Amino acid sequence: MDTKILLENGTNELEILEFKLGNNSYGINVAKIKELIPYQPVTPVPNAHPSIEGIFMPRDTMITAIDLKNCLQLGESGDGGLFIITNFNKLDIAFHVDAVLGIHRISWTEIIKPNATISTTEDGVATGIVKMNGKLIIILDFEKIVTDISPETGLKVSEIDELGERTRNAVPILIAEDSALLRKLIIDSLHQAGYVNLLHTENGQEAWDLICKYKAEGTLAEHIQCVITDIEMPLMDGHRLTKLIKSDDDTKSIPVIIFSSLVNDEMKRKGESLGADAQLSKPEIANLVREVDKLVMR
Repeated sequence: MDTKILLENGTNELEILEFKLGNNSYGINVAKIKELIPYQPVTPVPNAHPSIEGIFMPRDTMITAIDLKNCLQLGESGDGGLFIITNFNKLDIAFHVDAVLGIHRISWTEIIKPNATISTTEDGVATGIVKMNGKLIIILDFEKIVTDISPETGLKVSEIDELGERTRNAVPILIAEDSALLRKLIIDSLHQAGYVNLLHTENGQEAWDLICKYKAEGTLAEHIQCVITDIEMPLMDGHRLTKLIKSDDDTKSIPVIIFSSLVNDEMKRKGESLGADAQLSKPEIANLVREVDKLVMR
């Protein structure tokens, strides 16, 4: 699999793997994929969620297999097909699909956000739609799929209690996160941690537009003194946003924290080369607060 794009910096592009479930095309960001392997029998787990097919151990690593058809209420996969083995949020998960059709390099600007008829804000599992060669490819929210099956893998907001007594802090923080559910959890966690002056946007483009607006008005420091950004977002991703902030003399001093399910060693190197001040994997909500504390208090 060609992963050269992972080494490029701030291009606002991604590669998606197109796969089939029945007659429908779906997509996943290649950056989440470890490998593709043919289907192999798995060991069922007693009392597991209906979408969990079981577990197996290729190369001595235990991996949970999820029936993606079952998750999307499209029936059950049965034998055959392939496993897409992924790594995000520090988890190795195999998703059972019917077939893989190929890899497409696209810009985040080409990804259309689903409207309410397709995906309600906090309940939908479609993060975007791409029109390609006369057909629609639905990009799925794999983090939400896994969290719905196993809630303990998601953000642990209760960890904020472990930080102890907090004082109110009015430092203005901008959050760029396209998932309505995660955006709410991040905002709630920061509020609980004492940060009360929060702006939020649905993608990097909206965040950059706000930064440019306040810069033009001469009020940037009043409105934004720290940025927390996801990586995967329509229109503009978090790496492109980081590059724009750190390449501008007027904004490069603003701390940027990348908070994403894609923070692995390779992506950390990319974030560092772009000037990110901190990078955290999404379950680490208490560590996010600690990083904000360090960066806005220095």
